[in-house]
Amino acid sequence: MTHAGGETWTVRAGVDETTAIWEPAGANATGAVFVCAHGAGGHMGDRSVLAITSAIRERGIGIVRFDFFYRALGQKRPDAMPRLLTCLEAVVTTARERAKPARLVLGGRSMGGRAASVLVSQGATCDGLLLLAYPLHPPGQPEKLRVAHLPHIAVPVLCLSGTRDPFCTPALMHAAIDPLGPNWRLHWLEHADHSFHVLKRSSRTDAEVVAEAADQAAAWAAAF
Repeated sequence: MTHAGGETWTVRAGVDETTAIWEPAGANATGAVFVCAHGAGGHMGDRSVLAITSAIRERGIGIVRFDFFYRALGQKRPDAMPRLLTCLEAVVTTARERAKPARLVLGGRSMGGRAASVLVSQGATCDGLLLLAYPLHPPGQPEKLRVAHLPHIAVPVLCLSGTRDPFCTPALMHAAIDPLGPNWRLHWLEHADHSFHVLKRSSRTDAEVVAEAADQAAAWAAAF
């Protein structure tokens, strides 16, 4: 089905089914396509996903948004990682067939980015990995690091995280990715939390943070 600015796809994997939305970039299209997975408590149309993907799309990168299977069923509890990966893999296959990207970037927000990173660590092919608010550890539990698979990722990676994110202690993030080599890049969004929200006293706005994140993503994607 076609809608204003793009298409709605039905994506299936076995008996499971979900919806994805393909939004091509405009006149300044670079040929890159970003498959963006949502966070655990979100969905493909939530405010955080729409804000960052709209800004990235304005900078010449096509967008594929989708709901994981549990969200497509109206459930709130995230699926286990294997089922998340099955869904993401099916969306990526459809995106390759339908969007025909010149360069394919996988990633997403929080849990969605983590799932994409696991998929790439297991051998999924792409040109880059974009991690938005990577959930390095549960809030208040810095000992439970989600890093074991990261050394197995060979493609260029950009991590965009807020300095106030309770899921990502800066010192621990640096300790995790600094040894992984030059294909990993980390950019801190000053005063931003896990949703890229800033407090009024920071003298910044959420829109400014999103614009900074999108600028970084576009510049990074243009370099490979």
